[in-house]
Amino acid sequence: MQWTSLNDIREKYLSFFESKGHLRLASFPLIPRGDRSLLLINSGMAPMKKYFTGEEEPPRRRVTTCQKCIRTPDLERVGHTARHGTFFEMLGNFSFGDYFKEEAVTWSWEFLTEVMKIPADLLWPSVYEKDDETYDIWKNKIGVPAEHIVKLGKGDNFWEHGPGPCGPCSEIYFDRGPKYGCGRPDCRPGCDCDRYMEIWNNVFTQFSNDGKGNYTELEHKNIDTGMGLERLACVIQGVDNMFEVDTIRRILDRVVAISGREYGRDPSADISIRVVTDHTRSAVFMIADGVLPSNEGRGYVLRRIIRRACRHGKLLGIDRPFLSETVEAAIAESYRAYPELAEKRDYILKVVSVEEERFDATIDAGLEILGDMIAATQGGVLSGDDAFKLYDTYGFPVDLTRELAAEAGLQTDEARFAELMQEQRSRARAARGNVGGWESSAADLLSGIPATEFTGYGELETDARVLAVICDGELAGEVSGGTFTLVLDRTPFYGEGGGQVGDTGTISSPAGGGLRVSVTDTKKADGIHLHICTCEGGTLRVGDKVRASVDRARREAVMRNHSSLHLLQAALRQVLGKHVEQAGSYVDAERGRFDFTHFAALTKEELAAVEAAVNGAILSGLPVETVVTGIEEARGMGAIMLFGEKYGDTVRVVRMGGFSAEFCGGTHVTNTAKIGLFRIVGESSVASGVRRIESVTGTGVLDQLARREKLIAETAAELKVPNPSDIARKAQALQAELSAARREIESLNAELASTKLDSIMSGAVTVGCVRLATARLDGTAPDVARSLADRIKSSFPDAVAVLAVGDAGRLSFIAVAGADAVRAGAHAGRLVSAVAAVTGGRGGGRPDNAMAGGRDASLTDAALSSAAGTLAGMLKG
Repeated sequence: MQWTSLNDIREKYLSFFESKGHLRLASFPLIPRGDRSLLLINSGMAPMKKYFTGEEEPPRRRVTTCQKCIRTPDLERVGHTARHGTFFEMLGNFSFGDYFKEEAVTWSWEFLTEVMKIPADLLWPSVYEKDDETYDIWKNKIGVPAEHIVKLGKGDNFWEHGPGPCGPCSEIYFDRGPKYGCGRPDCRPGCDCDRYMEIWNNVFTQFSNDGKGNYTELEHKNIDTGMGLERLACVIQGVDNMFEVDTIRRILDRVVAISGREYGRDPSADISIRVVTDHTRSAVFMIADGVLPSNEGRGYVLRRIIRRACRHGKLLGIDRPFLSETVEAAIAESYRAYPELAEKRDYILKVVSVEEERFDATIDAGLEILGDMIAATQGGVLSGDDAFKLYDTYGFPVDLTRELAAEAGLQTDEARFAELMQEQRSRARAARGNVGGWESSAADLLSGIPATEFTGYGELETDARVLAVICDGELAGEVSGGTFTLVLDRTPFYGEGGGQVGDTGTISSPAGGGLRVSVTDTKKADGIHLHICTCEGGTLRVGDKVRASVDRARREAVMRNHSSLHLLQAALRQVLGKHVEQAGSYVDAERGRFDFTHFAALTKEELAAVEAAVNGAILSGLPVETVVTGIEEARGMGAIMLFGEKYGDTVRVVRMGGFSAEFCGGTHVTNTAKIGLFRIVGESSVASGVRRIESVTGTGVLDQLARREKLIAETAAELKVPNPSDIARKAQALQAELSAARREIESLNAELASTKLDSIMSGAVTVGCVRLATARLDGTAPDVARSLADRIKSSFPDAVAVLAVGDAGRLSFIAVAGADAVRAGAHAGRLVSAVAAVTGGRGGGRPDNAMAGGRDASLTDAALSSAAGTLAGMLKG
């Protein structure tokens, strides 16, 4: 064997199978497409399940890939052993009804022994004990001695997951040598010791299981091969585990350099070093594929991974943000094989850095609160209510709570936590209400009705025939009034979809007559356009010929807004970077709304640059054309697709000169000049890592300018400025007056606090080795009370003060402790919490400074009187 880098092993494998007639496909994204059964891709074959089942046609019968994979069931074990990792790459060669056992076995042996030069006597094939065909191939065609072929049972060498395709498999094991073995004379593949490492698995999908133990031969048999790239690299490089493989070791070395720790010296530090190394790799690839930190689904997996890495960085003594440095190292090791890492480098760094900053902002408070919870826990189980409070209020991941509780010898009541999470989801669903449009029960009425021919790309008026009339959830033969749903054989009305609202307009008789029907909305279900109508005159019958006319002015306004969003996405990618992906959109006649992935609010300069780029494309008068083509040809044009969306073999691409190209089924202007003007009217956050821009076009911009002119005139009148151009100067003068008044108030507050300070401290009592001062500050402004408390803390190191502040009908408590008092055991947070509790309030904070809210003001004196006893219980000695 010759030492080979992980990146070279990957290339050798893919090139080898290309030479055997396989199509090399790029790794599929980690976010599954069209598969809701998985949060994240976790195996080489997972993205190709529909090729195996025949639901989709593969691009070629022979395919080879190196697939990015994430597995997190044992997340808490990562780092504790050198075996566990969340990210790995799976090499695979696949046959969809093409070659079968002999070729698969022959090529696996050829690659390992001839390409990678692994000595044949170190390789041990295994076969399913009833698979004589594969045994014969290994023994008689490959020439492996019988004593080197192991027959194993169904549990080891038969692949199946419930009903459906299944079959035997044949694995290849590498003999690592006696030093890794158990010493038993019968030690061989299948033994539980570490001597024999599985490096290749050929799965022969040849049967269908009916779920009752009955197996039938498949007409088209498949090959699914899996080989862990990191595991093969361990063999070729002669190292014990994945963390010693060259590319991963260089990331680990970066963690070592940042932390100043030596790997291999301290077992607990080694755990943290491995956690940061592995989790950095996972985070980089997940973010590059469109996953963003959140509190749900795959986003929560990413958040857990990043925050776990942050915590283990702190355990290593790293007291500053550092993950951007490990991310740089991970990108450097893999960007040649995965160019998207380089393309999205800045975005990946931003996402990780923001999440690290957010965690740093909550970790200290969370750890302190969790420490108090653990200290107060009796019975060996941390309550689910406490775990949920940490998660919901402080953003503390429950797995981190579980891990820290376990370190303290406690279990966590996860059943109660899950119950509270479900209650929260139910409340959220109830708040959203029923947002469904077309009910599924009503959709059953459409059975047997053909798809509607849509003519609205090229015309806004179409003669059509009535196919169905639906009134009150039932099919009707005719309608003479009221609201109903209408189905036509062809229509120019766009059915709501792709973020674009449905068209409105009228239905009338082609030759005149008394039929008057208003179309108030248009939906679409299974290719059938559903016109939501009101009959204002005449009678409409199934089979009638009608004229369908779209509201032209409204449609044209919608098209202007829709086309502008295509230009907006292109402009955002120009200004912010290629990481920008559409996360949602909405267009109607009044405005456009575009949601996109980005981790920070746009600056004024960025917004101005985006707006200028869009208006530049409008003023250039770019032709807008649509192309219906194959999906691969569309990708070749550089067309942007909606991430995670499932597309057919044929797609519609909307191109706007050389500025924008997107997959889109909506309606658009024919030239960008028809958009007129574009104006951004709002930019905001809608979710973690998702921003929203709202915009107007055409007459919408003119309307906005008119409203702004009116506002300026009204403001000038209120400020008594004859000339609106003097508004800014008048505002500056008023601001200066306000600032002067504010400074005067602050000065008066300081004088007031000074006079009260002596009065409060003169009444202080001695509690142990500290002084305790309590006081009621009725009618005192909160900022004056806070200033007074801060002066007590800084002027009297041995003092503790609790102040009751009553202002505008609200009761609050402030507690402070000087430095000497804190060292003596005083804790302002716990003290103010106990004091406020007497009035039915709650609160807390740091040892030296804390606040709480009160409820029953009549108990204020009793609450302050309780402070001495509470404080005495805290003090040392």
